[in-house]
Amino acid sequence: MQKIIITIQNSSNKTIIKFNSNSILINAGSYEYANIDEAKKSPLAQQLFYLPFVKKVFITPNFIAIQRYDIVDWSDVQQEVREQIENYINEGNVVVNEENVSSKKEAFEVYAEVTPNPSVMKFGINKPLTEIDVEYKNIDEASKSSPLAKAIFSFPFVKEIFISNNYISITKYNMVEWKEIFAEMRSFIREYLAIGKPVFNELPLQQITSNEKAVIPAVKLEGISAQIFDILEEHIKPAVASDGGNIAFRSYDETNKVVSVVLQGACSGCPSSTATLKNGIENLLKEMLPNQINGVVAING
Repeated sequence: MQKIIITIQNSSNKTIIKFNSNSILINAGSYEYANIDEAKKSPLAQQLFYLPFVKKVFITPNFIAIQRYDIVDWSDVQQEVREQIENYINEGNVVVNEENVSSKKEAFEVYAEVTPNPSVMKFGINKPLTEIDVEYKNIDEASKSSPLAKAIFSFPFVKEIFISNNYISITKYNMVEWKEIFAEMRSFIREYLAIGKPVFNELPLQQITSNEKAVIPAVKLEGISAQIFDILEEHIKPAVASDGGNIAFRSYDETNKVVSVVLQGACSGCPSSTATLKNGIENLLKEMLPNQINGVVAING
């Protein structure tokens, strides 16, 4: 069973914080609770309401948002809440007792979320789409394996598509703004999935640049490379996935002690990706692997 990893994401409202999940939390819809009585169908929400600072709980397939009272600051309690949610779910406890789910037709919910990259919108989905991450740069690549990606490329503003376990990140050209088109795209994806059309005809090997292949979990790694891969998988990927991006380990140069990675989805071409590499990923690797890391570079920009 996949380990559920919960990451923290701030919102524009200082009283609300999001706890993003790397896996599906509920099958369909969303639930909002204002008190413990309303949360009768959600054992998790009821448990959260025992925390005296919790004002509201909002549960979706991809994240849990909590609004607090002003008696505390999130900086003082957010890690404790994150651990409580993560432990609760990994113990196999019920998030929401869902009822009246049709056995004949799956209910697909699609949520549009902005990302740090203004060109990319993340569309979260309440059903698994793929076991590996796949990126398409154009309609020709998509035509070989993904009817869904091919259909999305029919929109003239679509530049690139990244499909992960439970979300799709779409990069647009600058001809339009996302606020003008995200609702249309969200509806299109939801309707496409709801009528049972396939996401993939077959799962391709993930292409990076110049037909090079990314390292995937099935590849046996050893030594420092294996440790780097594990750190990226456990500590970095869940965080960047919450923003619609992905980072894939490519190689480790033992002589120069330089890590090469591939940036995908919202991370690819993001104005803040350089800062993320240096201030986030590189510093974390240096801290966790002392004297083994001199730098981290993205081979695709």
